[in-house]
Formats: sequence, structure tokens, C-alpha cells
Amino acid sequence: MKAIAASSFLTPELQALAQHGNYPKLLLGPMLGPPTPTSVSLWAMVNGVYDVVIEYADNDVFQNPIRTEPLRATQDNLYIVRPVIEGLSPATNYWYRFIVNGRGQEGGYPLPMGRFKTAPGLGRAQDFTVGYGSCANFGYDQVQAVWKAVSANLPDLFFNLGDNIYCDSFEPFVLDFEYQRQRGVHNYQHVARNIPQLAIWDDHDFGLNDHDRTNPIKENALAAFKRYWMNPSYGLPETPGVFFSYQYSAVDFIFTDGRYYRDPNSDEDTPEKTMLGKVQLEWLKSQLKASKSVFKILACGSGWSKNKGPGGDAWSAFLHERNELFDFIRDEEIEGVILISGDTHIGEFNCIPWSEHGGYDLYDLVSSPISSRQSHSWLKREPEIRLRTPPYTIGPNVGFMNFDFADEPSMTWWLSKPDGKPTWPPATFKLSQLKNGVSSWRSFMQT
Repeated sequence: MKAIAASSFLTPELQALAQHGNYPKLLLGPMLGPPTPTSVSLWAMVNGVYDVVIEYADNDVFQNPIRTEPLRATQDNLYIVRPVIEGLSPATNYWYRFIVNGRGQEGGYPLPMGRFKTAPGLGRAQDFTVGYGSCANFGYDQVQAVWKAVSANLPDLFFNLGDNIYCDSFEPFVLDFEYQRQRGVHNYQHVARNIPQLAIWDDHDFGLNDHDRTNPIKENALAAFKRYWMNPSYGLPETPGVFFSYQYSAVDFIFTDGRYYRDPNSDEDTPEKTMLGKVQLEWLKSQLKASKSVFKILACGSGWSKNKGPGGDAWSAFLHERNELFDFIRDEEIEGVILISGDTHIGEFNCIPWSEHGGYDLYDLVSSPISSRQSHSWLKREPEIRLRTPPYTIGPNVGFMNFDFADEPSMTWWLSKPDGKPTWPPATFKLSQLKNGVSSWRSFMQT
């Protein structure tokens, strides 16, 4: 690859100095985006106007490597590049490394190498593991040791379920500043390089605490979100937002946007009150109805249970809309639905017993925080059914979902503390429990 010349705005003296002494390098990243069976996307920020190439191979010594076409980082895109590697084989391990301006080294040291695995062929029921979490507050904790537990488990995917940064400002520049601080956390580097990342937002990366559709910088927040994440899509052409769906193995993951169209929490909870907005709600229903996958995982930054009560910053303030969705799942006989969420600053295992309404029990599996102060407000809250009592020492945590299709399809879930130890015994959900008329919550009740 031919290296580009030094930037034209430099004087001849500075150009000569740059040719001999500059070190093109990665400022942030690399970070993996979601894989498909034949491709993967990546994200990185470099330190100048440079061409960036990815070298990759199906072995860790890079025998017979392949290089992508150069992709130019410019000031207009904040020196961020988002290369895509295509033409790959399904369910295959690859190793990759960046080459910046013709160099694979930074100050004499190799640029970091990463590894990824392409997704199985669509619809193929292959076992895999997902990690997820929420509430990464750099200002509170810059070490964020819980990422070590993610690295140790090395899941196939990781989901960031909101409050991925804490903007808490109406100044748009703060969004980029906070994303860059968080993206540079040392313990996150191995995770970002080796585990594909997907994300939705919640209030603190959308705007202010508990914010809603009235946020005056929501378009700025969406633009910044798109700069720093590699989701397969963002909303619909005429309906902006961060909602999207993603299929991996025999599971459909449906990610919702609980902020862009959200009515104020304090509004009266009538049938017209909405968290998702009419278009997104219909999109969500259509995704569920069309799904042929074994499991359907619904992700939201806000908790699904009635835990926070009327007017709370959760689905508890939107029960008409939530219950309409749950009735739709029942009436359309959509099996295998499990709920995940974040936000609460405490790990939770709650159940919404829709078996009492002719459906089946819906489980809300909550992971929070990655790095925020632990909350004890759960002591004053009453979800429909609390299946585990959060320990006072739980602290930072991440969730893991292990999907097993060997015999009867099942998903085993647990929360991990920073030391990698589970907060409580894992829970296994069988597909046979997630069908209309089945009540299963008692089998998970803490004794």
C-alpha cells in the first residue's frame, strides 16, 4: 500500500519532520462491530489524516494474510474509520491487525492484534454465549474492573444496554468527550478488540437523567451514538432512533429505543401514553411475528417490571403500552421471549407472570452497573415477582446468557461480579417453559 503524503497544510519544514519522526497510531480502538456469517465491521480512531488498512488471516501468525482496501480517516469524520471485512466463511475464527499510513507499528511496537469469529449461517442452531451490561460511569470509576470478567468469559457477543456514557449535559461536545473517555478505559480494550459490541441507549447517553422526547439535543445525541457504535442499523428511514434487530444462530435479538419517542414519565398512564412511539411499537410487533428463531430476546434500557411504580423511569410508567405488547405475544402465540434490561444500579431477577393472563411467564434479567454507585432503592420497590434478593455486596456486575441447542433448547443466565464469580446460582430457561399456558416462575424462586 502506498502511504499518503503529509497533510498539505504543513510547512515544508514540518512536512520533512513528519516524514522522519511521526508515528501514525490508533488513538482509540479497535472495536469490533456485530459479525454476519460472511463479514465483520470494525471501529477505530487514528491520530491524523491517514489511510487505514486491515490485515487479516484465519491463523494467529498471519500466514497468507489478506488486506482490505485503504479507508481514509479525515477531520470531517473525527479521524474515525469504520472498515468492513467481507467475503469471510461462517463460524470461522480470524485474526486481524490495523495498518495506519503503511505502518503496522507505533513507536517500534506492533499495533494491537484482535480476534473475531464470524456468525453461524443464519438460522443454524449453534450454541453461543452473550454478555451484557449497562451504566458505565467513567467519572465514578475509571478502572471498571468488571470488564475483566467479560474478558475471562469471552462471550461471542456483548450488548451495551444504555447509560454507556454519562453525558448529563445540553452541550453536544460533551457527548464526544464522554464517548472518547469511556472508549479509552484500559480494562475495556481486550473486550472491544475481541468481542463484537452492540448497543442501545438510556437516559444518560441520550441527554439528562430520566430524559424523554423533549430532549433539545436528541438529534445530536443520535449523531454521536452513530459515530461510536457499529450497529447493523438505526431505526427506520422515516423514524430515527437506535432500535434494530440482529439475528445470531437461532436467536433473534430485538433492541428497542426507549428514549427518542418517550412521553414524560410523569404523564398519566393512558392507552395513548407511549415509550416507544407508534411506529417503533408496530415495528417491534412485526419483528416478533415474523421471527422463526427459537428464542426472541427483547432488550431495553429501562426495566420491564412494575418495579419503580407509577411515574418511575421504567416500563412501570407505561403499563398500558407494555401490557398491550405482552398481550400481543400471547395472542400471536409467540414463544421463547425473554426480556433483558439495565439502569437500576443493581442486578435483578424479576418475573412478570403473564401465565396468569393466558400467556407465559416473562422474565426480566437486569444487569447494572458496570461502573456506577450501587443503589439500594430496590429495597423500597415491588416488582410483580422478585425471584432473587440482590446481595448487598453485589456491586458492579455483567450478565451472561448461554444458549444451548443440543437437546431441548435452553438459555442459562447468570450475573458475574468483577472476580468472575456468580452473584447467585445460574438459572436455566427451557423453551418448553416459554409457551402459552405454562407457569414456571415458582421453579426459580429463591429458597
